Amino acid sequence: MAYGDILVAQGLVKSYGGVRALDGVGIRLRGGEVHALVGENGAGKSTLVRILSGTLTADAGTVRSARDTRIAVVSQELSLFPDLSVRENLFPLGPPRRFGLLDRGAMDRAARPVLAELGLDVDPGTEVGELPLSDQQLTEIARALLLGPRLLILDEPTSALPAAAVDRLERVLRALTGRGIAVLYVTHFLDEVMRFAQRVTVLRDGQVALPGARRADVDVPELVTAMLGGRPPQPARRTRAVVDLPPPVVLSGVDVPGRLTDVTFTVRAGEVVGVAGLQGAGHLTALAVVCGRTGISAGRVDVGGRGLPRSLRDAVRAGVAFVPSDRKRYGLMVDRAVWENTTAVSWLALGRGGVMPSRAELVRRSADLTQRLRLRGGPYDVVARLSGGNQQKVVFAKWLATEPKIVVLDDPTRGVDVGVRAEMHRIVGELAAGGAAVLLASTDLAELTEVCDRVLVFVRGRITGEVHGERLTEHALAVAMQQAVPESG
Repeated sequence: MAYGDILVAQGLVKSYGGVRALDGVGIRLRGGEVHALVGENGAGKSTLVRILSGTLTADAGTVRSARDTRIAVVSQELSLFPDLSVRENLFPLGPPRRFGLLDRGAMDRAARPVLAELGLDVDPGTEVGELPLSDQQLTEIARALLLGPRLLILDEPTSALPAAAVDRLERVLRALTGRGIAVLYVTHFLDEVMRFAQRVTVLRDGQVALPGARRADVDVPELVTAMLGGRPPQPARRTRAVVDLPPPVVLSGVDVPGRLTDVTFTVRAGEVVGVAGLQGAGHLTALAVVCGRTGISAGRVDVGGRGLPRSLRDAVRAGVAFVPSDRKRYGLMVDRAVWENTTAVSWLALGRGGVMPSRAELVRRSADLTQRLRLRGGPYDVVARLSGGNQQKVVFAKWLATEPKIVVLDDPTRGVDVGVRAEMHRIVGELAAGGAAVLLASTDLAELTEVCDRVLVFVRGRITGEVHGERLTEHALAVAMQQAVPESG
C-alpha cells in the first residue's frame, strides 16, 4: 500500500563557523518505509537529523512535512533519567493524572502493550538505572512509540542490543511501517541496512553521495564506496608477537556471586584477547574485576603484578586503561576542551608532568595524541561539539597518555563508522605490538574475529570455550555463545 511522502527536505545548508556540515542535502521519507541514513562520523548525519526534527534551523533549504506530522527521535546517547522508574521515564511530559495525582494504573495500561511489542519484560516500577544498557535502549524506543509518531527517527538503535533484541526490533519496524509510519534509520551497521531498509541515503562530507537508492539495487561494497569515496578502510592485523614475560593479567578460580563461577584465564603482554557472550553471560563482569570495579568472593587475581585492584584508581596505578562503551557517562567531560580530557588521567591521577605542569605543555601533549589518532578537531575544541567517532578518539587519547600496560576495551567502536572503526583497530594493534596486554569485549562479532588473537566464550558466568586461529570466525563464536554450560563434577 502506498502512503505517500511524510517529509521532504531539499537543498539543506548548515555551517558552523567556516565549516559546512551540510551542503545542499535533500532526502524524501515515505510512509510505510524504513529509510536508512549512513555515512562516516562527521558526514552530517546528526546535523540533518536535528534539522528534520526541528531542534536546529538550516541556513538555507526547505523541509516540508505532511499535515499534523508528529516526529519522535531516539538518540544514540540515552536521555533517560536513571533514578526514575521505567514508568516515569515513559511519560516525562504530561503523564496521566487522576484527582491531580499520577495515575500509575493508566500509565501501566498504556505502556505494557508497547513494552510487550518490544519484548521488554520489566516491571514498570523498576528504576531505569538498574536495567542493563540494552534494556535502557529499548525503554527509550518505547517512550518514542508512546508519542504515536508518523515519523520515527532511530539513531543507532541497535548499538547496545543483543541479537535477540535486534530481531524483536525488526518485527516492531515491520509493524510500524505496516501502519504507514515512516522510519529514518541512522546506523553504521551496513548489514542492518540490507536487512531492515527499503531505501538508503549516504552522506559524505556534508553532501549526498547516494540519494535514496532502493535497497534492492545496492550491495554493501557499493555503500562502503559511497561512504568513503573509494577509500577502503585498512584491515586490522592481529598481533602475534607475544612478549615472554609474566602475564600482566591473571584470574584463577574467580567467583563473583550470581555472575562468575570458577573463571580462570591469563592475558600475556603483546596479546589481544577477546571476551564474548550473550547479555549477562559474565564476560563484562570479568572486565570489571580487572578494572577494580567489581570485587570477588573467591579465587585469585593479579593485575600488573599488584594483586586484585580495589578500585578503578587502584587499577589505573597498576597500569590499566579502561575504554568504556558508554563514553559520555564514564569516559568524557563533554563540556570541557579536548586537551583537558586527554590529560586528565595522566596528570591528575598519575601525576605525570609534575604537580603543576604548564597549560601550554598539556595542550602540546594533547595535540600529539590527537594527531596520532587523526582526530578531526583541535585541543581547544569542546568535546560536546565533536562527532561521536571523534569523541571516542578523545577517550582513547586520554588513556594512551597513561602509557598503559593493560588495555581493557568495552565495545570501543560502538556507534562509530567503518573508517573510525578501522583506525581504532590500528591503534589496538599498535598497543599490543608495543607490549600491552589487551582485553576486548564487543557486541560486534566481526570486530572480535578481526582484532583478537583468541576469544574466550562465556556462558552463564563460566568460560565454556576458547576460539582461536583459523577457527576464529563469526559463525564459530555465535555457535559457541549459544552452547549450554557443561555439567560440573
